[in-house]
Amino acid sequence: MSETPLGPLLVDAARLYRTRMDRALDAAGLGLTAGEARTLAYVRLYTGLRQSALAVKMNVEPMTLVGYLDRLEALGLVAREADPTDRRAKIVQLTEGAAPYLQQMDVATAAARVDALDGLSEAEIAALRHALVRLRDNLVAILRCPDARSQERS
Repeated sequence: MSETPLGPLLVDAARLYRTRMDRALDAAGLGLTAGEARTLAYVRLYTGLRQSALAVKMNVEPMTLVGYLDRLEALGLVAREADPTDRRAKIVQLTEGAAPYLQQMDVATAAARVDALDGLSEAEIAALRHALVRLRDNLVAILRCPDARSQERS
């Protein structure tokens, strides 16, 4: 039997991991949809980012993100402020009200992460993280400047 090609393996692993995280967050009873919880997590990770840049990081359409942010803002978990360099753009910030939600999310996702990494040693987890960071960095570089890579190989 041949090995699973890397592309489908990465896609399957990412899809299954996200599904497991979504189920953990749903079971936590936060009253947030998976998209809203994911948005809250991304706002924490990329605090102070413009709304449009956050949509890119999350790989969602800007209008999809607007819906998530509208609900999170109505719950008092995020605030959108005008960007001082461009008043048309909005900067997304967490509010103090987000802290208890994020704490519950951390507990729920930690258990899910333990499940996903079951059987891997600390060294294997570190190697996996290193490989994924390198893979991501390579892809970011090539997508930012596709001509540079093709010229290097010539």
